[in-house]
Amino acid sequence: MTRRNRIVWWLRGAALAALLVYLPGYLSSRSGGLVEVERRLNHPVLLIGAAVVLLVASVVVRFEFRTRWAQIGFAAVLSPLIVIGIAIGTLSFVVGGDGRLIERKPGPDHPDHVLTVTDIAFSIDPVYRVELLTGGGWSARHWSLGTWGENDGFLKAEWTGPGRITVTATHETRVYTVDGDGRPAGPEVTRR
Repeated sequence: MTRRNRIVWWLRGAALAALLVYLPGYLSSRSGGLVEVERRLNHPVLLIGAAVVLLVASVVVRFEFRTRWAQIGFAAVLSPLIVIGIAIGTLSFVVGGDGRLIERKPGPDHPDHVLTVTDIAFSIDPVYRVELLTGGGWSARHWSLGTWGENDGFLKAEWTGPGRITVTATHETRVYTVDGDGRPAGPEVTRR
């Protein structure tokens, strides 16, 4: 195997490693996933972007550009892609995140059950994500109770008793019951 082929396979292996690192973070972003795994590994722009860059680099290393016009043409095609990639990466780093925490309310009977309301909107119009966080440390899990946009009329989310969460919007009220282990059941929906 030539030196060039070894470099190509190392680059492709690194791209696969970036995708494999992202996979547990993506799976943990679903309801019931581990909070810390999601927080540390769910970075699609960074990890998938790195995989794409490594794959493109492996393709570039694979080709030989012997003529000057081939080199100039390749640079003309690749330069805008590099600039766009850097801009997208920088923008996602600056704007990215888990949103702005609006409320954090521990449960009345379980202080390790925490109700959170987060504004996850990219724009000025709020989009509210309501979650139940259970446990602590690396075993903490998050359970999605719903997402409401500005037009949905989200009003509040609160504990209305031991093991009972009520989410109120202008058109409906949802009531969730929480098991002792922290898993929400329901919702019971009542139209307003």
